[in-house]
Amino acid sequence: MGRVEVFRLGIAPLKQSPRKVYVYLPNDYDTSDRVYPVLYMFDGHNLFSDKTATYGKCWGIRDYLEQNDIPLVVIGQDCNHTGNRRLMEYCPLPPDTDTWFPKGKVLGDITAEWFVTKLKPYCEKHYRIYSDRAHTGIAGSSMGGLMSIYCIAKYNQVFSKAACVSSTMDITKDSLPELIRSSRISPSTRIYLDFGSRELKPKQAFAESVHRMLEINHAFQQKHCNTYPNVVVGGYHNEATWETVVPLFLEYLYPELYRNGAPK
Repeated sequence: MGRVEVFRLGIAPLKQSPRKVYVYLPNDYDTSDRVYPVLYMFDGHNLFSDKTATYGKCWGIRDYLEQNDIPLVVIGQDCNHTGNRRLMEYCPLPPDTDTWFPKGKVLGDITAEWFVTKLKPYCEKHYRIYSDRAHTGIAGSSMGGLMSIYCIAKYNQVFSKAACVSSTMDITKDSLPELIRSSRISPSTRIYLDFGSRELKPKQAFAESVHRMLEINHAFQQKHCNTYPNVVVGGYHNEATWETVVPLFLEYLYPELYRNGAPK
């Protein structure tokens, strides 16, 4: 059986330091000496257990990986739960407006750098995971999806794949495409992007969100990346919907783990 470990790691200069980190280890981790591909994720408390999930429903990632015996290590960082600190820590670029928080309070670049320079080296020292780009991915939803887009562009030499689920793109709609266009991104990059058809009720708002997703997708395609844009029919902006796309984006990002066909 697989298991989830929890440890704490300093995240200064951000608040709530040290921060919890959740690590899913595959079924055969304790009985083999193999090295595993790894997926780093945002909002680790929402990934594996309903008991720790903010709204009482997790992504079900542990159950899916365990039941289908998929040899992947998933590492999730706990967010800051105070006020709007999560939004600030998961916004990597200056927002287009001050609607959510002051422009000077953007801290997502610090969070991303911590993932690359602190969390990743620590995990590579303590777990049997690959350190190379080809076996390393990044993923998240909502603001975590925005961070995943940022990380796959900004740190493309570190991450070769990203799942950007229900990404919040409206607050950085001008700067995000420009970041992608100005970044050095390898054609070997694989990127999953999606948006739920029921996330926004007004048709105009839904159309604008899909337009932004496709604009980001086009920017990555201009870099010759392999992309998978997806509208989740009937999908909402919540963990129950995100659980349904876990099999979809994992098979797309890690096809080598599905050589005997996609688990059901």
